[in-house]
Amino acid sequence: MPNDTALFLGQFLRAPATIGAVAPSSRRLASAVCAPIPERGEPTVVELGPGTGPFTEEIQQRLGGRGHHLAVEVNEPMARLLKARFPAVDVVNADAARLGELLAERGLQQADVVVSGLPWAAFPQELQHALLSAVTSVMSPGAAFTTFSYIHAIPLSSARRFRALLAERFEEVVAGRTVWRNTPPAFVFNARRPRP
Repeated sequence: MPNDTALFLGQFLRAPATIGAVAPSSRRLASAVCAPIPERGEPTVVELGPGTGPFTEEIQQRLGGRGHHLAVEVNEPMARLLKARFPAVDVVNADAARLGELLAERGLQQADVVVSGLPWAAFPQELQHALLSAVTSVMSPGAAFTTFSYIHAIPLSSARRFRALLAERFEEVVAGRTVWRNTPPAFVFNARRPRP
């Protein structure tokens, strides 16, 4: 959507370290990132950094009214847009580092799936550690964590550091195929079984 792209670009120019992209993710990337959403039951799905909502829309389609979908967006204009666009989603304008507190406020014990649109390669080491600690602390033993990385970020030291951190925090980390139909092209990380 042109309006989404304009909002995304404007917010990126204001705060590139927290937005991390110049355009929303494509439907193909959203489909790949949201693949771990269970087909049955009442899962608790946490979405970090939903932006303008391409992953949010995919999660809602997969849930079909089941479970609890908590979307945590630190950018206030984007959080406002998401609330208006997805009234069935529990959208909160907050820092993802408060994830445990946000779930507890809602009477939710653990997350079954954590879908991340956060720009991990743009974050300094301390923030990567703090955010991933917040994620793993709320995951159930069988929960899945998915995120993505742009292919141009592969050689960056911050991206290599994040991949090492994933391997340190999870027993299983699998990189998916490149999604070429995204601007820019990206690939997905699927992680399971957080280490205690």
